Amino acid sequence: MPGRKKPLVVITRKLPDQVETRMRELFDTRLNIDDKPMTQPELVAAVREAEVLVPTITDRIDAALIAQAGDQLKLIANFGNGVEHIDVAAAARRGITVTNTPNVLNEDTADMTMALMLAVPRRLTEGANVLTSETKWAGWSPTWMLGRRIWGKRLGIVGMGRIGTAVARRAKAFGLSIHYHNRHRVPAAIEDELEATYWDGLDQMLARMDIISVNCPSTPATFHLLSARRLALMQPSAYLVNTARGDIVDEDALIAMIEGGKLAGAGLDVFEHEPAVNPRLVKLAAAGKVVILPHMGSATVEGRIDMGEKVMINIRTLFDGHRPPDRVLPARN
Repeated sequence: MPGRKKPLVVITRKLPDQVETRMRELFDTRLNIDDKPMTQPELVAAVREAEVLVPTITDRIDAALIAQAGDQLKLIANFGNGVEHIDVAAAARRGITVTNTPNVLNEDTADMTMALMLAVPRRLTEGANVLTSETKWAGWSPTWMLGRRIWGKRLGIVGMGRIGTAVARRAKAFGLSIHYHNRHRVPAAIEDELEATYWDGLDQMLARMDIISVNCPSTPATFHLLSARRLALMQPSAYLVNTARGDIVDEDALIAMIEGGKLAGAGLDVFEHEPAVNPRLVKLAAAGKVVILPHMGSATVEGRIDMGEKVMINIRTLFDGHRPPDRVLPARN
């Protein structure tokens, strides 16, 4: 943007060096070198001064914060796909554009989903812990550390968007039968490719699957979509994998079912009250009933750099006088 004043951009968390360096070249950029989450007063100070705020999922950009923004704030360029932590409607009322970084993390998240889908039934973390514990491994035995085969099992995908479809492609290669529930049926060509079965009723699908994968976005409509009632529909031998958002699943109900032997186990990369993790889940993980990961689904170097490039494109496009390609609009009531 030669010949023009560079917009002031405030980034709330540390980003990969390659992204931060390019941001400094393009914009008047303030970095968060220490990578400590901004406090609410620090966020208030940022929106009163910045022309662009680049938050992440750890920042709560609610209506109260947006109300304190200065008139110079033109863009909230979220570093991430989900925008449930941003009040998009409040931003729109103030004339502030909101963007995100879609379609760059599909494959990374699908990889992690598949990893959890294998890790839980095949007891991978339990096996790995045997070799790092103080107790010496006694050696191979025909009946020791037996898991469950996933080949030939039925996978039910909740949310057949880009990530859900990427999960389905991987799962099909592992010999799973693909089923899905979605707001809208996917194109026939995709159904044919995946040999996928569509269920318009979530309850009916849940009752028939061996593995459930949660891949839908977090919205008011999907809060506790997998409620206690719906979880109770699942077979006692079934597993649940969640790499989407923690609040889509009633976590307390899920824990109670696994503790009571009414569900075989779960693989979780997200939690309802992140970064807090329910101690009962930790106990279940120690007992080998669940595999828990600290929100690592999108954590690849390539993915983070791609996200940063999307943020920069959105900023440059807006300040060049055009509509950003990844603009997020308020949900319709």
